[in-house]
Amino acid sequence: MLTKRQNLVEVMKGGNPDRFVKQYEAFALMMKTPITRLKPPVGGSIVNEWGVTLSWPEGQLGSFPVHDKEHIVIKDITKWRDYVKAPNLDYPDEAWATAVADANAVDRNDQYVTVFVAPGLFEHVHYLMSMEEALMAYYEEPEAMHELIDYLVDFELRLAKEFIKHLHPDAVFHHDDWGSQINSFISPAMFEEFFEPAYKKIYGYYKENGVELIIHHSDSYAANLVPSMIEMGIDIWQGVMNTNNIPELIKQYGEKITFMGGIHSGLVDFPTWTPEIVAEYVEKTCQENGKLHFIPSQTSGLPIDSFPGVYETINKEIDKMSEKMF
Repeated sequence: MLTKRQNLVEVMKGGNPDRFVKQYEAFALMMKTPITRLKPPVGGSIVNEWGVTLSWPEGQLGSFPVHDKEHIVIKDITKWRDYVKAPNLDYPDEAWATAVADANAVDRNDQYVTVFVAPGLFEHVHYLMSMEEALMAYYEEPEAMHELIDYLVDFELRLAKEFIKHLHPDAVFHHDDWGSQINSFISPAMFEEFFEPAYKKIYGYYKENGVELIIHHSDSYAANLVPSMIEMGIDIWQGVMNTNNIPELIKQYGEKITFMGGIHSGLVDFPTWTPEIVAEYVEKTCQENGKLHFIPSQTSGLPIDSFPGVYETINKEIDKMSEKMF
């Protein structure tokens, strides 16, 4: 029997896996670092390390920035330097002790030691200045937007250096939502201009320093951005929704990138979910997308669920499909 890591490699290269990869099982996520992002508690709010006010209302599944006049960080994109200050990354070795111990405890033949980065560049920009202002500024103030993105890239490169120095990761799991359920937020041409070169620098740096896998989360439609994903060095697109034509993507791009998702979290992870609903979607997803270049997973961006029991039920149903299809 292949290890989790070996089995993932076989899936990605179109080889001979002996079962489906079960969601995040091959990735040991390092979440206890001194530089993991700050999030508010449910029902509360915080000001994060970049000065962004984040609120998590009761009854909602996640937090989002507050963008009224009082709380928005960048009030004028042409003067962004007056408002944006990158947080400290200079922590003593003892602050890394827990994360180092977690990394050392991982059997790297079985799992990838995986660092977690969020938000990504696109999200970070609209966290700082709101989605509406950001989308207009790509057209109206492209020079300032390039400068801001370059500043964020510099921060991410320094962040990567710290991860590599302390944890020697095998993989990076990087979040950045690039679309809605039906389309990307910006055109492929604009994405190529603003974000493809930026991510090539970031992901290239990880690869140059021994990181084997780039896993990028965008739980969205982004089929039109797959050529850029490949150019940027992404190995696995996590969060691919079934609003993308996943079988066609696998057929067209599977030799260059692996697709992880297909089980729409909104259709299985909700208050009145049942094991029968989960089983239906898991079976459909596995049968439609096949054994190679595809990892069945719910689309949400961590190995957790919003309603207890969903994540493990998905895993059990994936096991059943492995018995049927392998």
